[in-house]
Amino acid sequence: MISVVIRNKNQATALSFLLKNLTERYSYAIDEIIVIDNCSIDNSKEITEKFGARFVTIYNFSFGGSANLCAKEAKNSIVVIFSAHSYPISHDFFKLIQAKFEANPNLAGLRCLHSSNDYKNFINKISATIDPNKSGLIFSGSVFNKKVWEKHPFREDVATFEDKEWTTRVLKSGYEIDFVESIFCYDIKRTRKQLFFRFKNDTIGNYQLWHQDVSLGNAINGFLFSIFNLIKSFVIDLWYAFLRYLYLIKFICDKPNEL
Repeated sequence: MISVVIRNKNQATALSFLLKNLTERYSYAIDEIIVIDNCSIDNSKEITEKFGARFVTIYNFSFGGSANLCAKEAKNSIVVIFSAHSYPISHDFFKLIQAKFEANPNLAGLRCLHSSNDYKNFINKISATIDPNKSGLIFSGSVFNKKVWEKHPFREDVATFEDKEWTTRVLKSGYEIDFVESIFCYDIKRTRKQLFFRFKNDTIGNYQLWHQDVSLGNAINGFLFSIFNLIKSFVIDLWYAFLRYLYLIKFICDKPNEL
């Protein structure tokens, strides 16, 4: 049987849609649904209870810590993890996952498909061993084996990329990670504040895991490149706004006959 675990923070509308989707389309395949909630102040708890799912609060959030809590709370070996802003699409989403695990007892995890990069690596058979970033797990729309997790829990001391780090570690231990043709949608629009928060975590995570150092020169170059792109984008947008204006003036002066 399959456990579905959802990480959520103040995403009541998205969470409601995900739970509605799961309970109306896939109830035959899911044994339990658990929402791991990062101290939401909206009505996420009421929505979770409305759909009969279990609500668990995490008080000291970290990406690795929340992933470990997902695994601890799940009672089944196959754990599908979503963010509240993602949701399954394909009708056989969970059937394909179940079949993959039944066929391969050495499977540590599965990456579902949600982007062109996923699909290209899947079709071109670029494995997680070759490209752990784009073919390894991504903890929204991925699946992991709880029995493997019991031997190899997720690291809680990394700022982010806990999924990529786990992918690399379990592959070195002799397990396998594969794609599955289960399709999901990753639907989120981040604010500038959220993007900056993600940028800070990614900077720390890249340094901790992949040893990507940041020098003063790199920081200055990145800042100047950002300024250049902003000016370039503004000039291009202004030019096409001017072209649209000229076209409308011409259209007004020389309207075609109505049909």
